[in-house]
Amino acid sequence: MCIKVLIADDESGMRLVLRKIIERIEGFQVVGEAEDGSLALSLVEELDPQLIFLDIEMPKLDGIECAKLISDIDPKKMIVFATAHPSYMPDAFEVYAFDYITKPFKVDRIIKTLNRVKEIMSDPKDKGQEKVVYQQSISDKLIIKNKDGVNFIDMDSIVLIQREGKSTVIYTPDNKYNTSEGLSDIERRIGKLNFFRCHKSYLINTSKIIKISPYGRWTYVVHFKDIENDALITHKKYEELKKIFNLS
Repeated sequence: MCIKVLIADDESGMRLVLRKIIERIEGFQVVGEAEDGSLALSLVEELDPQLIFLDIEMPKLDGIECAKLISDIDPKKMIVFATAHPSYMPDAFEVYAFDYITKPFKVDRIIKTLNRVKEIMSDPKDKGQEKVVYQQSISDKLIIKNKDGVNFIDMDSIVLIQREGKSTVIYTPDNKYNTSEGLSDIERRIGKLNFFRCHKSYLINTSKIIKISPYGRWTYVVHFKDIENDALITHKKYEELKKIFNLS
């Protein structure tokens, strides 16, 4: 299967960079280029691409508005924002962008996105669910909405996610974020990665563990680097974790 790609950017040099990277990956074909949002919208209708790379600040029609209109035409279109402006990420989230890549482009970052698109396209039964998971993890971030607004949290910085009363709290070395979203919902959005559900109330980043010590007969305490908080782990989950680390 060949995935058709449209590139929209008002800078011809940026379009060329994207084209060269995309055409390096088997299974993708750049079927068109647009220098403004209005032309991009017309080409979406004419060429029917499955994947659209959109700049945001373009003449005639900006990328965000263009994305909204593309979604009206076909909500299954995969839209990747490729822009020099990280400040537009909340807007991209609202229009359910598949990904958000900032300039200057890193080749491996774009290739990672393309491979993820190919993986989803090749497995139609999981397409809807997986797309949502990836959309909400734009640019390797966990996106959390709360009363303070929209927080974009680097996945790698997350040490511990804990259920506390009616809230879920996400701990990083420098901050903590509260949300009403359930722990299981966050677990589904994060996917496996380095995260492990060690207890009904805890989701931990296994790469941040520094020590596990006994706590009673059938329970252990997990200690982490960079934060003072710890987590409980049941004996059953401890045995699962030992297998992950190839411990006897």
